[in-house]
Amino acid sequence: MNSKSKTDEASRGNEASSSKSIPTPNNSEDQPASSLCGTTGSNNTEDIMKRAAAKQLIERYFYQLLDGCGNPDCDNQYCASSGEARNLTPNEAAAEAIKLFYKEARLCDSLPNKVPRTEASTCDSSASTTCMVSNTEDKVDNKDCKIGTPSSSTTSQQETPTNEAKPETSHKISQQEEYKIFSHNNGAPLTEERICQLCDECLETSKPQPLVRALGEAFTQPVILARCFQSKISENVSSNDDGGKNTDKESKAMCSSSDPDKDVDSVVGPGLDVASCRRAFQYLTKVPSDYYSSALVTALITLAENLEIDLRITKKMSMEDAVNCFVIAFEVPDLGCSDYLEIALPALCHAAEHLSVKAQARLARIWAQHCKESLRHILETLQQLITLRVISTNYTNHFTVQDDESVTMATKLMKILYYANMLAGVMESNTLREEPIVIANQLDPLSDVIEHLFPPMKSSKHSQPDDPLAIELGINVLDARRPYLPFEEFYNEPLSDTIEMEIDFANYKSEINSGKKFTFLKYPFILTTASKSLGLYYENRIRMHSERRVSMFHAVVGAVPPMPFLRLKVRRSHIIDDALVELEMVAMERVLDLKKQLVVEFEGEQGVDEGGVSKEFFQLIVEEIFNPDYGMFTHHQDSNNVWFNPTSFETEAQFTLIGIVLGLAIYNNIILAVDFPMVVYRKLMGKKGSFEDLADWNSTLYRGLKDMLDYTGDDLQEVYYQTFRICQQDVFGNNIFYDLKKDGDSIFVTQENKREFIDLYADFLLNKSVETQFKAFRRGFVMVTDESPLSALFRPEEVETLVCGSKNFDFKELEKSTEYDGGYTADSRVIKQFWNIVHGLPREHKRKLLEFTTGSDRVPVGGLSYLKLVIARNGPDCDRLPTAHTCFNVLLLPEYDSEEKLQDRLMKAISYSKGFGML
Repeated sequence: MNSKSKTDEASRGNEASSSKSIPTPNNSEDQPASSLCGTTGSNNTEDIMKRAAAKQLIERYFYQLLDGCGNPDCDNQYCASSGEARNLTPNEAAAEAIKLFYKEARLCDSLPNKVPRTEASTCDSSASTTCMVSNTEDKVDNKDCKIGTPSSSTTSQQETPTNEAKPETSHKISQQEEYKIFSHNNGAPLTEERICQLCDECLETSKPQPLVRALGEAFTQPVILARCFQSKISENVSSNDDGGKNTDKESKAMCSSSDPDKDVDSVVGPGLDVASCRRAFQYLTKVPSDYYSSALVTALITLAENLEIDLRITKKMSMEDAVNCFVIAFEVPDLGCSDYLEIALPALCHAAEHLSVKAQARLARIWAQHCKESLRHILETLQQLITLRVISTNYTNHFTVQDDESVTMATKLMKILYYANMLAGVMESNTLREEPIVIANQLDPLSDVIEHLFPPMKSSKHSQPDDPLAIELGINVLDARRPYLPFEEFYNEPLSDTIEMEIDFANYKSEINSGKKFTFLKYPFILTTASKSLGLYYENRIRMHSERRVSMFHAVVGAVPPMPFLRLKVRRSHIIDDALVELEMVAMERVLDLKKQLVVEFEGEQGVDEGGVSKEFFQLIVEEIFNPDYGMFTHHQDSNNVWFNPTSFETEAQFTLIGIVLGLAIYNNIILAVDFPMVVYRKLMGKKGSFEDLADWNSTLYRGLKDMLDYTGDDLQEVYYQTFRICQQDVFGNNIFYDLKKDGDSIFVTQENKREFIDLYADFLLNKSVETQFKAFRRGFVMVTDESPLSALFRPEEVETLVCGSKNFDFKELEKSTEYDGGYTADSRVIKQFWNIVHGLPREHKRKLLEFTTGSDRVPVGGLSYLKLVIARNGPDCDRLPTAHTCFNVLLLPEYDSEEKLQDRLMKAISYSKGFGML
C-alpha cells in the first residue's frame, strides 16, 4: 500500500472514531490525550472505565492483526495466525483495529503477547533498536497526526494534511506539556509485572523477540523510559477544575501511568519506584544475557544520544524525566558485554554531563535515598570503564588522559555518585565549624610591578571556587562522618599512576582562570593521596621559586638585601629556643617569608641542607616539643596520642609557632613523627570536634559514654549518678570543676537529657577547654598554608597521611624500588646479603635504617615504593662503617667480604648516626 492509502486509512479510522465520540488510544484531534485522565473534564468513574474498556479492545484487535493469537489452527479471518489476514503495517493495523471495534468483529480467545509495535518491528528484533530511533523522532515532531494505539507509529509530516485544526482545550498547553502528552503514549512503559511476564514467556518458548522489543522500545525513547516503573498513587487525585470528586483505585492507577503532568510530590518516593525497577531487572537476570544484551546495549546507546540531544538542544523533557532515565539506565544489571563498557556506558556518561546542577543534585539525592544497594555496582562499573581505558590506551604528549572523554566524562559522573555516597551515609550538622582564621595581607611596595612582570606569581588565595553541586546539595566532605562506601573505594590507582601530574597541575592552574581544560585535581576523590601530594608539591615549589624571584628583584632595585630562602641557624642543644625565636621574628616582620624554601644549618656542623638536614631538624624539634615534660602537650596512655594541655603555662605565641612548624613540614614535603588524634586534622580543616571524635581521642571515655547513650533503663540516674558538672585535673594533679550548664551540679543526667550531656561534654573536651591553645596553633598553620589548595584537595584523613606518612611498612616494596650504582646490581652478593639482613630486622631497627639513609624514620606518602633509595658501592672490603647522603637517599656500602661483617658494621652505623659531616 502506498503512502496515500496509508493516510486515507488512518483518516477514515479517525473519522470513525469521532463519529461515535468514543475516545480511543488514537487521541484524535477532537480528543486531546489529557482527557483520558479527566483533568479538564468530568471525572465520572463510569465514563473512565468505559474508555479504558474501549482502549483495551482496540489494543487486542491491533495485536491480533499484527502478531496473531499464536494458535496455528486459527480460522479467524481478522487474525494474523490464520493466514487469511493480509500483512499490515502498524499504521494500517491501527486504522483497521478501530474499524473492527465498531463492527464488533470476532476476537480470538488466546491473546497475543502485548508488545508495543512500531515500524522498527519489521526489522530483526535483536538488532532493531536503531531502527526505532527515526520513528521516535517522527512521533515527537509530528504533533498533527497521531495514530491511536500505544504502539503505533505515525506517518511523516509530508503525509499529513497541513490544514487540520489544532486541538482546542480549556487552558493553554505549554510546549513541554504538549511534548509529554503526545509522546508518552507512543510506547507502553515497562513495569515489574510486564518484565516478569515477558521473562517467563521467553524462558518457556525460548523466543526472546517480545522481550527484546519491549526493552528496545522503552530504552530507545527517553519519554517512554521516564514513565517506566512509576510509583503507585498515595493520595486521592481530584480534578483541577472542580476539585471535588475522587476517583476509585482503577481510575487513579490509570491516571498515574498516563498523566504526564502529574506532580511528582503526589506519589510515593521520587515518582519512580526504584525498588520495583531493581526487582524487575533482577528477575531479568534469569534470562540468558545473550538473548537481550546486544539489543539492550544498542538501545542504551540510542537512549544516550537522544538524551544528549534533548538536554543540549531541544530541552523539552522535564528535569524529573531526564533524571529518571539515568536512574533506570544505571539499574541495568551487568550485561557481560564489552560493547557496554566501551560504547554504551561512555555515551551515558557523556549525556549526563549536560544535566543541570539542579538535575545532578536530584540524581544524587535519588541515588542516596533509594539506590543505596546499587551504589557499589555503579561505582565498580565506572571504575572498570576508567581502568579499561587507561590500561588499553597509549597516551602521548598530544593525546593525554585529560583529553580522553571516556575517562573524563566518567569522572564527572562519579562526582555525583561521590556526593550521593556521602548523603547515603552518616552526615553531621554543618553548623559545627571553627571560626575562620584571617591573615592580613602584607602589602609590598613593589607588588604591582612584580605582578606585572611575573604574572604566574600572582596570589592564588581563594582561587579554587566551591563546587556548585556541593553548594546545591548543602554538603561538605567534612560533615561526612561515615560515608556509605569508604572514600578509598573511589581511588583509581591505574589512573593516578598514569596521570602526568605536571600536565594536570598546569591544567588546574589554567582551569581556575579560564575553565577550558579538564584537570583531575578538580575531582580529587578519584586520585590517591600520593598522586595529589605530587600536585601539592608542584604548587608549593612554584610558590617557593616565586618568592625567590621576588627576593632577587628586591635586591636588584636596592630595596632589601637578597634573602631567597628561609634560613634557620640553630644549636642542637637549644634547638627549641633558637628555632622558635627565629620563626617568631620572621612571622612578625614578613609572613610571606615563611613561604620561601626552608634551609637549616646546625651550628658547628658542616652539613649542607639539600633536604636531609631539614628532615633531621623537624624530627628533633618534634621530639622536644611533644615531650610531655615540655608542658605544651599531654600524652594519652590508652590511645598513645598527644593533645593540647588546657592548663599549659606557655603563651599563645608558642602554640602559634608550633602551628607554623607543622605548616612548614607540609609546605616543604617533610614527614613528621607526630601522634595527633584525627580530630586535630578535622579541626585544622575547619570542623569542630564532636562525640564521635572521642573514639580515637580517648577510647575508654568514648565507650563509657556510648554505654550511657545505649542504656534504656528508667533507672539511669541511679545507675550513673552523673550531673552536668565534670571534673578535670591540672598539671599538678589538682581537681578543676566545670559546669556544662548553669547550676550543672544540681542537674542530673536522665534518659531525656543524656544526649545533651554527651554533646556538651564532648564539646568541652575537644573545643572549649583548648580553644585558646588550638586557635593560636591553627593560626600558625594557616600562616603557611592559607594560599595552598590543601583543603580543596585533601580530606582530614589524607592530611594526616601528608603529615605522618604512610602506615604501610613494607620493606619488600622498598627492595623492588631501590636502584644501584658504583658497580652493584640486584644480583650482587653484598646486595643479596644486605636485604637478607634488613628483612630480618625488628621494626624498630628498620625505622633506624630509614632514618640513617633518608633522614626520617617515616614511610613516605604512598608507601616505601615511592622512596627512591640508591645503594652505591663505596670501595672494596674495609673496616669503615656505611655512610649515607640523606639529602639524596644514597647509602654508600663497602663491599664487605662476609655477611656477619656487613651486619656488624650496618648495625653500628644506624645506631650511632646523629650529626652531619662533610665526606
